[in-house]
Amino acid sequence: MTDAVRLDVWLDVACLFRTRSEAQKACKAGRIDVNDQPGKPDRHLRIGDELRISRPFGRKQQIVVRGLAARHLAKAEARKLYDDLTPPPTPEEIEARRLERIYRAAATPPKSPDKRERRALRRLKGKL
Repeated sequence: MTDAVRLDVWLDVACLFRTRSEAQKACKAGRIDVNDQPGKPDRHLRIGDELRISRPFGRKQQIVVRGLAARHLAKAEARKLYDDLTPPPTPEEIEARRLERIYRAAATPPKSPDKRERRALRRLKGKL
């Protein structure tokens, strides 16, 4: 193992973001703090560093780095790279998130059919 790893690489390897570019975007947008300082993608992480990740709906995920890896690991192994100190959500937060999801689902417009769906609709209508 190494003694320091880039922040964006570690966030990807630890399965906290789907891709490294997604982790870079979060860093550049200021959604990640390392030891109470803004986390830049090229910052080197060390064991014991504390991260605070701003997630959707106002959640803050608190993480302590317990291991470093520069290459992808199995998800079970990747979860051993950090301790998640995020407190569980209160019932009010759970209800607020549920209402937000319902509102967003109702507010999003229906999508138009793609090429395959248009062909199926034409076949149903009897047109070639």
